[in-house]
Amino acid sequence: MSTATHAPPIDPYDPLTHVPPSPGLQGFIGEEDYEALVKCVHCGLCLNECPTYRANGLEPDSPRGRLYLIRAVAEGTLPLSDEVEHHLDQCLVCRACETACPSNVQFGQVMEAARHAILETKATPQRRLLTALAFRHLFPHPRRLELVGRLVRWYQRSPFPALVQRAARAGIVPRRLAVMERMAPRLSDAFFSAPPTAVVPATGPRRFAVGMVSGCIMPLAFAPTNHATVRVLSANGCDVVIPPTQRCCGALASHAGDEDSAASMARANIDAFEAHGLDRLESIVINSAGCGAQLKGYGHLLRHDPAYAMRAQSFAAKVEDVAEFLVRVGVTANLGPVHRTVTYQDACHLVHGQGVRAQPRELLALIPGISLVEMRDSTRCCGSAGIYNILQPEMSATILEAKLDNVCATAATCVVASNPGCLLQINMGLRERGLELDGKHLVDILDESITAAASV
Repeated sequence: MSTATHAPPIDPYDPLTHVPPSPGLQGFIGEEDYEALVKCVHCGLCLNECPTYRANGLEPDSPRGRLYLIRAVAEGTLPLSDEVEHHLDQCLVCRACETACPSNVQFGQVMEAARHAILETKATPQRRLLTALAFRHLFPHPRRLELVGRLVRWYQRSPFPALVQRAARAGIVPRRLAVMERMAPRLSDAFFSAPPTAVVPATGPRRFAVGMVSGCIMPLAFAPTNHATVRVLSANGCDVVIPPTQRCCGALASHAGDEDSAASMARANIDAFEAHGLDRLESIVINSAGCGAQLKGYGHLLRHDPAYAMRAQSFAAKVEDVAEFLVRVGVTANLGPVHRTVTYQDACHLVHGQGVRAQPRELLALIPGISLVEMRDSTRCCGSAGIYNILQPEMSATILEAKLDNVCATAATCVVASNPGCLLQINMGLRERGLELDGKHLVDILDESITAAASV
């Protein structure tokens, strides 16, 4: 009589029972990305750091669960179904799991590779068209983006937004449209643009020449913050080089899976800064955490491009967040008092994507009158994640509520962050709660302090 026993069925959602065959990869992701994901040892240290897993407790909505879904699809043991795609789409790519991971799994790299494969093999024609319109015909073209910005700015200052909100409450238009309208950033009265000379000289003794990435959304929605960044750098002895031919960094395209558009924008930015003497620049400074993580990843993005691989590595090596740069070279500008009790929000792509956590706090500590009160779980995502709050509004709102509770518990009067997405998301939540707190970018606080010192 045979004593053999039958093995239990393999559950692709259970990382403890899913033992896949030798990889065939099925063309879903490349070998390099496959090697990155198989480093996961199922320890579970990532679970408590994942915003979606904390929200619903579902294994497929955890980092290791998503890795196993990608692995199973790549190895051909699981079809790329709508359910699988849904669990991957729920990911914010906040990369908190990378910080927690003892095996150094590059989760963001794997997720973007999977989304690229989904866009190439499963996306509907409508999705491909919208992606192409956004990331090939709009974001890489500053003039077109500015034209759209002017139209949006006109709309925002018209009676239409109030009409949309009333129509949504009456059930005349979809509620999601009203949510998207509330989430949209209020665009600046005057957009930021590079000066005709492309260089803003240092005030006082010149110490460095630095490049500045102005971004795609920052010039439209956060023009005052870009101007403040230039003033802060200039006041600290920097000639600020702002190439007018620079483009969007490509982060949104990468997150959406459009790797080709992201690579095209990366090449354009490398060309733009090389034309202004990349070698003579001390640093390429960025004031947006999501953009900074993307710029620092240009070496990986263009690793297979023989014409740009080495140049991309040289470019990425010079990229620094504005706080990272100022702490490294030292603040020389006089700082005046700013009397505020603030709490600091760690932007995901700054703390997890770039490992920058102490530097913003060090700068706040230099400002007379600032009282910093740490919030609970400051490194947890606020639910913005690029355009995640538009694409996944319900999950985004759940994550935001937890963040707002922690903000309110500090009794601070101001939330400081280093990423425009965080500021938009948190400020929207504060408004909807009827609170009188506001969110400000770190460089806006620094600029205020420098201005206060000059007026004494």
